[in-house]
Amino acid sequence: MIPRVHARGTRTIGLLHYLYGPGTHEEHVDPHLVAAWDSLAPDPGRDPGATYGDLQRLLDQPVTALPERRRPAEHVWHLSVRAAPEDPILSDEQWGEIARRMVAATGIAPDGDDAACRWAAVRHADDHIHIIATIVREDGRQARLRQDGKRSQAEARKIEIDYGLRRLHAGDGTAAQPPTSAERHKAQREDRKRTAREELRETVRRAAAGTASTDEFFDRLAAAGLLIRKRIAPSGDLLGYKVALPDDRNGEKEPVFYAGSTLAPDLSLPRIRERWALPAEAASADGSGPEQPVLPDVTGPAFARRRATAATWQALVIIDHGDDGAAAAQIAAAGEVLDALAKTSAAHTRAELREAAFAFERASRSHVRAVRGHDRALRQAARDLVHSGPALGRGEDGATTAMFIDMAFFLAIATANWHAKKHHSQQAAAARQTAEHLRAAYQAAAGEPMAALGQRGQRLAPRVRQRQADLVRHVLPELAERIRAEDGWSALATTLDDARRAGHDPAALLADAARRRELGTATSISDVLVWRLRRSAHLPALPESSHEALAQGSHRQKPSVPNTPLRQDTANYSGRRR
Repeated sequence: MIPRVHARGTRTIGLLHYLYGPGTHEEHVDPHLVAAWDSLAPDPGRDPGATYGDLQRLLDQPVTALPERRRPAEHVWHLSVRAAPEDPILSDEQWGEIARRMVAATGIAPDGDDAACRWAAVRHADDHIHIIATIVREDGRQARLRQDGKRSQAEARKIEIDYGLRRLHAGDGTAAQPPTSAERHKAQREDRKRTAREELRETVRRAAAGTASTDEFFDRLAAAGLLIRKRIAPSGDLLGYKVALPDDRNGEKEPVFYAGSTLAPDLSLPRIRERWALPAEAASADGSGPEQPVLPDVTGPAFARRRATAATWQALVIIDHGDDGAAAAQIAAAGEVLDALAKTSAAHTRAELREAAFAFERASRSHVRAVRGHDRALRQAARDLVHSGPALGRGEDGATTAMFIDMAFFLAIATANWHAKKHHSQQAAAARQTAEHLRAAYQAAAGEPMAALGQRGQRLAPRVRQRQADLVRHVLPELAERIRAEDGWSALATTLDDARRAGHDPAALLADAARRRELGTATSISDVLVWRLRRSAHLPALPESSHEALAQGSHRQKPSVPNTPLRQDTANYSGRRR
């Protein structure tokens, strides 16, 4: 259940006309009162003899009774309360009781207070109500409404329990503004999957991922097809910006613009510019260092994904062991990397990676202030991904994509654990949701490379396969039988043989890979070890001989997932080196 305290108003009659009217897009159905300060309050929706003016005059009586100089200009209080889409349809009586609890909790009409404010709850849809009140009490004093939004949220959590509704996580005020009812109805009418606000937020986040200057940021916005308005000071300085979708128009056929700060708190121009800050030790004495210099771009999607994998591993270490400011910066920059990966992904992984980036957006913000500059490796990784161009879904591109998603999954889990320890419930839930989408993306990305590596393993000479089996039994005696029974065992045997041929000590590599994170709860130990070994030994993610197997039409094998179900993996993630 989502309560929202709206901006104070000056005209009670204006809000009543909206609540009882047809709505912006004819979405209001059967408007009527479900509760009010007085059971005999007139209801213009159900009583043919009642008018909006009748209800307005009664609501405003305590205001008009005051001398004009004492009347507050913005005396109209407005709260909407919306149920989740999967919640059952509540009756008028239930919504009426919810309204009474809300006005009591927020200070509009505390229980037992005979001099409280006047209020009315209007229902014009199955899933929500609006509460209108005047903030002047019957005794002429103004209601004490400090933190009314926070108190309405706390009461909503109790209502969810009492009515068996979907239980939402408590927020901390860092979430992006949700779409309004009008925006949602407009999206439905136009058959959009997301509202214009959400689509713009995603597009701007992608444009900002890995940028290094203001000009580059606006060039990307233009390339994405957005309409842009810049806010310029008389001095010529750029102060802010607004964006619009070309086909999102209002009733006057004009584009509907949204300021970056209204899309998300971290998408205002000043907050985006913070990403380009140099580390503290490199900043100028007055703290106004230049924009971060651009590092040389890597070439090729596969190389970019390897660089991103390495940067993600370093971020994991900092999230687990660094201070809060550094960890928050890594988490924020991880959102940029996921945005960049979704933007450059192949078709068969794009949908899940896009959903992962969309979910992680909520996990990337909290009240812990990010110490910018120290997240440079991840931000450069995002830049590398964008500038290396779209990846193919096959060959080395596809294999390094699977390698990176494998690492990104654990970053999402580490983020969820970090937020959970700090009681950031919404962010922790968003990070776990991200991990679910990354799990599905891995399934799509890893199928062909794991199948190709497995086919090579099946063609190894029996003595070579036995050598690798003995090696696993020696290094991981407790897990050896399980590993050999997995579908990914042949791919692991291939990888161990490739490491030996490349001049590495397979036993040392395997022991180190096993120490980096516990393996007992993994669904497929083989999958996890394959990517760890190929990454740490700098082996091609998919050697040329494996490319040949793919070219010959090797059957697509459903890969085993390199992690456990989320509830297990989250519980067992210990922060050990991966």
